[in-house]
Amino acid sequence: MAAPEIFLHHYDQSPYAEKARCALGMKAMSWRSVIVPNMLPKPKLAPLTGGYRRVPVMQIEADIYCDNAMIVRELERRFPEPTLFSAGRLGMPFALAKWSDGEFLQATACLVFPLIEDQLPDGFIADRTAMRGAPFDIAAMRKAAPAMRDQWRAFAGWIDDHLGDGKDWVMGARPGYADINAYMNVWFLKLYAPDIAAQLLAGLTHTRRWAEAMAEIGHGDRQESDADAALAAARDAEPATAERADPDDPFGRKPGDEVIVTPADYAKDSIAGTLVASSHYHIAIRRSAAEVGTVVVHFPRAGYHVRSA
Repeated sequence: MAAPEIFLHHYDQSPYAEKARCALGMKAMSWRSVIVPNMLPKPKLAPLTGGYRRVPVMQIEADIYCDNAMIVRELERRFPEPTLFSAGRLGMPFALAKWSDGEFLQATACLVFPLIEDQLPDGFIADRTAMRGAPFDIAAMRKAAPAMRDQWRAFAGWIDDHLGDGKDWVMGARPGYADINAYMNVWFLKLYAPDIAAQLLAGLTHTRRWAEAMAEIGHGDRQESDADAALAAARDAEPATAERADPDDPFGRKPGDEVIVTPADYAKDSIAGTLVASSHYHIAIRRSAAEVGTVVVHFPRAGYHVRSA
């Protein structure tokens, strides 16, 4: 039996989606690219996710994986070789993601968005303001940009210091999820502000060498697809996730409970469903929509709030 197809719902300019694309490339995977809008509405993503709007989202038949933390874990579970976790060390790469998506991305955004303000589509700023619950203030980013240059260079310098002993990759003899998290902001700045990136990377020879090697890995075998094919793949399948309780759940949650999952940081859309499986690192809920039938949607535990419906 042929392996089920992987659909990645994303858009090319998303730094978060670049992480998933890099993971697929490191594992030399074939996958189907479904481009989604970079702002609401997202009418063909919502039936799969229950209203979760962020990218990337990975779909394997009727199982839907939200957030890179879940995408990477599931890729590793299904396709363990080549591994994204040198010597089985999972914890630190996920901790690096919080830095990459947090302070490092904040510095990058302040350098990028003032340069591309006139390229943003109509409604983008209003969409991001509503999504974050705070003004998406490009004037403030422009004012902060000089200070953020210093911060960005310091963060890139951490990477350079770490690679300074001659290692090729952040954690071990081959690239992995730690490299992906360290790389995201270098990729994002080089994409939109190559002159600034060249200036800030001057003298950081190890970071420059490593970033070039990361870019050469590529994204695997990407095949363009459309949302209708992805919806049909979900509709024609049943979720493969088995029921599994977390015996140490601090609230005693168990399969069959009705719960609501909400991102803790921004885009705080709530997704309701029936708990199917959970652990200290994830939670999976079953839900239905006319377009796709029954699906199971998977979320990380870290960075997401779970409450009783």
